[in-house]
Formats: sequence, C-alpha cells, structure tokens
Amino acid sequence: SGIAGNSMICGVKSGDNCSSVSLDPLSYPPDDLKIQPQQSMSRSHRIAIICGATVGSVAFVAIMVGMLLWWRHRRNQQIFFDVNDQYDPEVCLGHLKKYTFKELRASTNNFNSKNILGEGGYGIVYKGFLRDGSIVAVKRLKDYNAVGGEVQFQTEVEVISLAVHRNLLRLIGFCTTECERLLVYPYMPNGSVASQLREHINGKPALDWSRRKMIALGTARGLLYLHEQCDPKIIHRDVKASNVLLDEYFEAIVGDFGLAKLLDHQETHVTTAVRGTVGHIAPEYLSTGQSSEKTDVFGFGVLLVELITGQKALDFGRLANQKGGVLDLVKKLHQEKQLNMMVDKDLGSNYDRVELEEMVQVALLCTQYYPSHRPRMSEVIRMLEGDGLAEKWEASQNVDTPKSVSSELLPLKFTDFAGADESSVGLEAMELSGPR
Repeated sequence: SGIAGNSMICGVKSGDNCSSVSLDPLSYPPDDLKIQPQQSMSRSHRIAIICGATVGSVAFVAIMVGMLLWWRHRRNQQIFFDVNDQYDPEVCLGHLKKYTFKELRASTNNFNSKNILGEGGYGIVYKGFLRDGSIVAVKRLKDYNAVGGEVQFQTEVEVISLAVHRNLLRLIGFCTTECERLLVYPYMPNGSVASQLREHINGKPALDWSRRKMIALGTARGLLYLHEQCDPKIIHRDVKASNVLLDEYFEAIVGDFGLAKLLDHQETHVTTAVRGTVGHIAPEYLSTGQSSEKTDVFGFGVLLVELITGQKALDFGRLANQKGGVLDLVKKLHQEKQLNMMVDKDLGSNYDRVELEEMVQVALLCTQYYPSHRPRMSEVIRMLEGDGLAEKWEASQNVDTPKSVSSELLPLKFTDFAGADESSVGLEAMELSGPR
C-alpha cells in the first residue's frame, strides 16, 4: 500500500523524482491532446477568411468605381454613330487584323517617301508590301483622336469596317499605339478618279465617256449604301474625285468614308471642324458645321462636274475666267445650250450628248443651295439611269434660289481661294482637307 501511495503522489506532484516510475497514459486525457490544435487551426482559418473578404471587397469597390468612371466618360463623348456603348470592341474586331507598328513600318520601307500614294487632310497613304506577298495601302493618320484613346478609336474603326459594299473601300486592318494610328486598306491598282482623269492609254483618255458614267453610278450606289442602307448611317463629308478609287476593272470604290468622325471626335460641345475641300463644300456645312446626307449629295454634284470637265472644280472655274463660281458657269453654259464647251477636251466628240445634258442636270439638282431641294442618293441613281429626271428638273425651275450660290458658298471671295493649294487652304476655326 505504501508503493501505491507514492505512485499516486508522484503522478500529482511534478517535483518528485519519477524517473523510475511508469505513468499510466490515461493520466493525460486524449481530448486534451486534440482540443488545442483544432482551436489553433480554426483561428487561422477565420483570420484568412477575414483577410480575403477585406481584399475582395476593396477590389470589388475599385472595379465598380473604375467602371462608373469609364461609363461616365463614354456617356459624355459625342458619338456621331449610333454605337452601343456596352459592346467590347476587342470581341467585335475578329474580322479585322490588328497589325503591329513595326510590321507596317517595315512594309512601307520605314514610310519611305517613294511609297507615298497620296497625301491630304487625314494623313499620308503609303504603298505597303506585307510578308505574305499582298500589297496594301497604309493610311498613317496625322490628326488622330488622342482624346478618345485606344478604345474609342477601335470602336469607331469597327463601325467603319461594318460598312461592306462593292462600291466602298474595305477596311482590312488597323494599328494603334500611344502616338500612332494607322488604317490598312486593299491596294487599288488604278489609283483615284482624279489621277486617272489626267492619264492616257495609247493616246486615248484612260476614262472614256462610258467609264465616267459607270463611275458616277458606282459612286452614287456607294453613297446610297452609306446613307440609307448602312446601320448606323455614315456621312462621308468629303466626296470628290480624289476620294473615289478605281479597282483593276475601273469600278468606282468610295474611300475615306467615316474618317471625318473618327478624327473630329471631341469631348466638348463645340462644333467639330469643317472637313472638306474648297469648291466641294455645301454652303450649310461651311456656315454651320452641320453635315447631313444632303452635304454628300452636294459633293457628288461637284464630282459629276469633275467627271464631265476632266478637271478639278476650282481649276475649271479659273480656266474659264469665271468671276463667280464653278456652278454659276455650269448653269450659264446649260442655259446657253453650250454644254460642249465644258466637256473634257481629251474626249473630243466621243460622248453621248443626251447623256451629257442629263448628267449636267443631275449635277445642278444635287448642288441646289437649300439642302431640302436636293434629291436623295436613291433618286440620283434613278435619274442617272433615266428615270424621273425630266419631272425633277421641271420642278426645280420653279424654286426660288439665291441669285448666286457660289457667292453664298464661301465667307470670303471665291477668288481668295482660287490661287491657293487645296491641301494648304486654312480658314479661321475650320480645317479643310486636301487631295489624298
């Protein structure tokens, strides 16, 4: 009984010498061994959860604030096209190729001046040779929209690319960097209408009368698509011979559509800069900065004059020593039944006189002073095809118009612009694009 007693005392008093005593394992309950580790693990889990929730909440708030700021920024922007702000341009750009700046720079031999195809208000166009052997036209924008940023640029580029028609220049790719904006188009082997009007093949004009009429119809069909069949509709704002390109079959391909909006985007309420070419600008656009489909119709009417005369609108007025404007001269020749005086000398007598008078009448209808008096492009096409022109022309003769459209056309005298190069003409608070 004494040994048993010492044993119990030793189990209780840690100070006793117990080296020779075997302790019963049951002296340390199993539950006591398990409780402390479990409590420690539970505490660490709680700390991790709290930390994770805190970080997640902060990240969520940051994302929401960022999205709110982006949405307000997008809402405040003046969007000409009816673009849905919710779609992600990265998702919608699948049919467009996003080129690297290095790739396009190499294709143009470091933007060598020998590869320049044209230059104007929107930038310089270079001939590019890609690695796959294809030839492209690379437009290096010189007035890109730095305010809108990359997302806005890609959004507008996507809208332009959605306009697909046989008479519209197809956008095949783009490039955007911090300080560069470039657009890539198919190369048009026959250049522009403006350049071909001065070219000859085997001593004959490259554009005979038949081709000129087909160019007029093709251009009209392209503009009709932009105005009445494209969603959202697009106003070109600079219709002229140098912006109508010709493919290998001399089919008219309207280029540079949509670029005015792409570059004129502003975050202010101020009217955007006037873009166009002297002699082609509709009076209401020049005076107010407000463009519409009828602005393009006016430009198309002047384009018809260029096709008939074979000259730039301004040049034709100067050579005829006309004090007023080009349109005044056309009206005068029509009234005096001397339309042969305005026909391109390169054509000689190789043109249809009935078709000539019809084209002149369509040109004068398209360039009427008041936009509401001008026909729609769908009507223009019908008239060029010989349907309804007589009725439209007769009705126009009973409409009151200003005595001289050209005197109202520009805020300064017409002669103030006559000696100026189109690409360098500048007016206060406006920008005019030149040939490109």
